[in-house]
Amino acid sequence: MIYKPSSARYDTMLYNRCGNSGLMLPAMSLGLWHNFGGVDFFENGREIIRTAFDNGITHIDLANNYGPPPGSAEENFGVILKKDFTGYLRDELVISSKAGYTMWPGPYGDWGSRKYLIASLNQSLQRMQLDYVDIFYSHRPDPNTPLEETMQALHDIVKSGKALYIGLSNYHQSEAKQAIEILKKLGTPCLIHQPKYSMFERWVEDGLMDLLEENGIGCIPFSPLAQGLLTDKYLQGDIPQQSRAAKAHGALQTSAITPEVLAQITALNNLAQNRGQSLAQMALAWILKDKRVTTVLIGVSSVEQLHNNLSTLNKLNFDQEELAAIEQILKEA
Repeated sequence: MIYKPSSARYDTMLYNRCGNSGLMLPAMSLGLWHNFGGVDFFENGREIIRTAFDNGITHIDLANNYGPPPGSAEENFGVILKKDFTGYLRDELVISSKAGYTMWPGPYGDWGSRKYLIASLNQSLQRMQLDYVDIFYSHRPDPNTPLEETMQALHDIVKSGKALYIGLSNYHQSEAKQAIEILKKLGTPCLIHQPKYSMFERWVEDGLMDLLEENGIGCIPFSPLAQGLLTDKYLQGDIPQQSRAAKAHGALQTSAITPEVLAQITALNNLAQNRGQSLAQMALAWILKDKRVTTVLIGVSSVEQLHNNLSTLNKLNFDQEELAAIEQILKEA
């Protein structure tokens, strides 16, 4: 059946300017880290991407190693693009990819060398059957490659036309500050930073967010639901069969679901219910309450989960009592 995008796809989504740039991003972006690889059901991933676009999610986030196996998420996405997003629909999408983690064996398939970044992007473009990506990230800082080399490679990638913007991911404040300064001097400013950020992981609040704001750089937190901990999946203390904690290739370990964590998510869930939201919706709204956050990166395994996350946009505001209650719960670790 031929896919025809919804004519109302831009009616309800909130779009935010990414830092000081001209690029607007949806308040929610779809990440293909899990559930879109070769081990997953292709048509399920295809339906999620179609539904996301029908609801105004124009930003799709990938990386070279997403799968598993590595590269398969980009391959599957390339097939979906060719089947469903033909013609000018590509111009309605913001597509990102990254390089920085292990992708192939040997000394040239990891970290941040010029050799690796450029070769990896070329491979990503082949897998997705694209001429360019909108955003290309250095996925993590490399302690053994000069930062100048990594940033020069990103600058040259933009100049080559294979990416429109560049970003950083997993860079802590001191590393990000140096990278931002180098990129400014080169003439290709950093567009966006992608850090891990959730109620359970808040290191970005210790200076990184201020740095991004000072330099007019957007922020797109990943793992805002702490790999599913901040959802109703684990409230009963069980491990659902299809959850990330149950998967051999999942990023969430069962050891992370401690009695203390269960007590916290139960208390947070009660607060969310009082707000008329699910726990996941409240956790996403909590991230988006900071105006320095451009968009939040969601990962879903079903269309139902996607709709649940999208409903977050119906209630983004918190009162001071709610924020104080959340802080008190998070301190009780």
